[in-house]
Amino acid sequence: MSPTSETAKGGRRLVIVESPAKAKTIKGYLGPGYVVEASVGHIRDLPSGAAEVPDKYTGEVRRLGVDVEHDFAPIYVVNADKKAQVRKLKELLAESDELFLATDEDREGEAIAWHLQEVLKPKVPVHRMVFHEITKDAIRDAVANPRELNQRMVDAQETRRILDRLYGYEVSPVLWKKVMPKLSAGRVQSVATRMVVEKERERIAFRSAEYWDLTGTFSTGRAGDASDPSTLVARLNTVDGKRIAQGRDFGSTGQLKGEVLHLDEANARALAAALAETSFAVRSVESKPYRRSPYAPFRTTTLQQEASRKLGFGAKATMQVAQKLYENGFITYMRTDSTTLSDTAVSAARAQVTQLYGADYLPEKPRVYAGKVKNAQEAHEAIRPSGDRFRTPAETGLTGDQFRLYELIWKRTVASQMKDAVGNSVTVKIGGRSSDGRDAEFSASGKTITFHGFMKAYVEGADDPNAELDDREKRLPQVAEGDALSAEEITADGHSTKPPARYTEASLVKELEEREIGRPSTYASIIGTILDRGYVFKKGTALVPSFLSFAVVNLLETHFGRLVDYDFTARMEDDLDRIAQGEAQSVPWLKRFYFGSEDASEVVPAEGDHLGGLKELVTDLGAIDAREISSFPVGEGIVLRVGRYGPYVERGEKDAEGHQRADVPEELAPDELTVEYAEELFAKPSGEFELGKDPISGNEIVAKDGRYGPYVTEILPEGTPKTGKNAVKPRTASLFASMSLDTVTLDDAMRLMSLPRVVGLDAEGVEITAQNGRYGPYLKKGTDSRSLETEDQLFAITLDEALAIYAQPKQRGRAAAKPPLKELGTDPVSEKPVVVKDGRFGPYVTDGETNATLRREDDVETITPERGYELLAEKRAKGPAKKTAKKAAAKKAPAKKAPAKKAAATKTAAAKKTTAKKAVAKKTVAKKAAAAPADE
Repeated sequence: MSPTSETAKGGRRLVIVESPAKAKTIKGYLGPGYVVEASVGHIRDLPSGAAEVPDKYTGEVRRLGVDVEHDFAPIYVVNADKKAQVRKLKELLAESDELFLATDEDREGEAIAWHLQEVLKPKVPVHRMVFHEITKDAIRDAVANPRELNQRMVDAQETRRILDRLYGYEVSPVLWKKVMPKLSAGRVQSVATRMVVEKERERIAFRSAEYWDLTGTFSTGRAGDASDPSTLVARLNTVDGKRIAQGRDFGSTGQLKGEVLHLDEANARALAAALAETSFAVRSVESKPYRRSPYAPFRTTTLQQEASRKLGFGAKATMQVAQKLYENGFITYMRTDSTTLSDTAVSAARAQVTQLYGADYLPEKPRVYAGKVKNAQEAHEAIRPSGDRFRTPAETGLTGDQFRLYELIWKRTVASQMKDAVGNSVTVKIGGRSSDGRDAEFSASGKTITFHGFMKAYVEGADDPNAELDDREKRLPQVAEGDALSAEEITADGHSTKPPARYTEASLVKELEEREIGRPSTYASIIGTILDRGYVFKKGTALVPSFLSFAVVNLLETHFGRLVDYDFTARMEDDLDRIAQGEAQSVPWLKRFYFGSEDASEVVPAEGDHLGGLKELVTDLGAIDAREISSFPVGEGIVLRVGRYGPYVERGEKDAEGHQRADVPEELAPDELTVEYAEELFAKPSGEFELGKDPISGNEIVAKDGRYGPYVTEILPEGTPKTGKNAVKPRTASLFASMSLDTVTLDDAMRLMSLPRVVGLDAEGVEITAQNGRYGPYLKKGTDSRSLETEDQLFAITLDEALAIYAQPKQRGRAAAKPPLKELGTDPVSEKPVVVKDGRFGPYVTDGETNATLRREDDVETITPERGYELLAEKRAKGPAKKTAKKAAAKKAPAKKAPAKKAAATKTAAAKKTTAKKAVAKKTVAKKAAAAPADE
């Protein structure tokens, strides 16, 4: 139904979008007569806990939020932090003549629009307004051409939501009982975790192999120039016709595959010596035409991968920046499976090719890219600059991360409509006979590009840092078969095979998409979830599974194998797509997934009976041995166990003779836990060391290794009150950096526990004490604190020395800058040097403008430049911290001066104000969450 002319003349239209930023932009395009308001993401969802479920629901319905006995009817509740917004929307709707639901045109957006309609219950005409870019023309066209709500998309999203609820709420409690409390399972989250764990298993099982080869530098004897070099470097290819073994010829356990010649160091060096005086000649020159076509425009996953390679962005940071670009009208919708460009976009791209690079770079016909994503949903374009004329990056006025990501999208889009790059690839083979009679043949490959085509605008990055990019030329000398060459140098080179590379965010996204697991629009949130849950941590840009994830995946594979099977997960995705297309029904499908199929005739042959029955799986848990699930052999009787308080290694049975146990650092990568490392952990001092008794109190003094490092403490007598007003706390003190558990003495402990130490009184009688704090040793006089240089000064400093320190003017603001702990290089966004510094709250990376604290899994010694750039990118994507709350608090300060007789009223007001503040805080969180789709 199109908007009526009567409404257009004098009526009032309410347009509801998802985010406030989008509302502000769209309002500017629509003008008077339109009220644009945000729902701030979902206004209604399944309850997050039993407390949110209406009282009329009990039992399983209350626990799950889904009535599995009555066609899986979902129980929807308006989110507590959205009630005020819903009230506002109802008030605005009451004053409006038409309602436009303008949420994103994907399953998630369609579901939000449906929930809005169900909750607001409009009595005025309702239109579904859709657009893929936020430009004036696109928004006005969307208003003029609305459509009906797509109920199939809503049903598909609802099925997906119910499926994920049943999976998470039924499987997660099993993890709580058998592994550790507060863990979570998810349909795609658990499969993604399994993929990271399997990669680590491959690394653990991997055994390196050594192999050697020869590299020769050959000269033509000519002077040479840029187009015709005088030398070429070639690698030994065959000896007596037998190919030399390379890394690809070895299996993961180090064994040699196939009929190849394996050179060890002695043989390689001997052959190099035998070839020192050999005369070489060109045996063949093979030239082939080289052609490279441009890459398709970005879709969600390829944008995430390329932003990771080139800008150091994580998937989450990429989507946050892209969301801002979309909402502010710079790019089209960023959650899309499509590589298609509209006619308008193709015309705009071709116009810029001609304008910026010339007609020679423009193909005769526009390029068309076919979608490669199976069951691609959401009828969007590829991600491209918005409008019918693309703004160049310089014209946008953007800065920082938004500028860099826009530039990436702009370059890729323009390049997609340019001509192929063409050139030649050449392979030269060089042979000679060694002094001991062996025939050796070397090979060299080169590439020249005669016309760069699209590469003038854009070249895609590579996941392998050693891979050659498409635009890299390698010119070889102009030689012909039979030409004599002299060997300037022949060297023997040793190599060792490398374990499989861990996933990065970019390569995991690529793998998930290739396996057709989950939806591309959710990958960023999935990776964010497994990082936040502690299943995976980062080491540089690599994704490393924690020991906890090994236990979780072990349980899921053993007892819920089907649920984490890659093919099964992909088939479920196909089923959900079929529901969206109207080819399958939601309720029968959910029944088979949850209860299983009692009658084989119920199962559609094309689907098979792959769904099984989740309820039966989570009911019978007797066969799950929690200890076995969380135990992994290391070797020589040593076992790694995942306990409730972290991983540890153990040898022998508890309380038995020779039993050993030691905690394992949580940040240790599983493939680094060897028998040798475990022995080192056993050898480290651990447990409780009895130092003796306090000569005054008689209490036992012990040394322990705690969560925050080694410390000493006293053991209070039995019966000492630990709570209440008469509670007694044991004296405790951290060891100095120069002390260790196995060397600390009773005297050391007594001195440490004597702190703080009174140094003396100043001229005014104010006490000066020496204390050891969180940030190191310091002096304190009243509220005036001064840092000390060493811990030893706590016992050695005299009153005169303390007074001398206080006589110096106190440094205001920050202390003198400490030298950086590590230099990482130049940030690709700010183009400023990035360093690691030691701050008040631990090490952090900075480019002088943005600071980002290192995470638990990051190590100063091993952090890579890419990881540093990624942390900065994520921090920039979050934007500056808001200071609204402080201002509000400052304005409300006078309220504290209320007269005493109004104390009761003031208390009530304060309570209301506190509640309001909590609601505001929750709303802020919800706004941030609204940008990302629901976690699968």
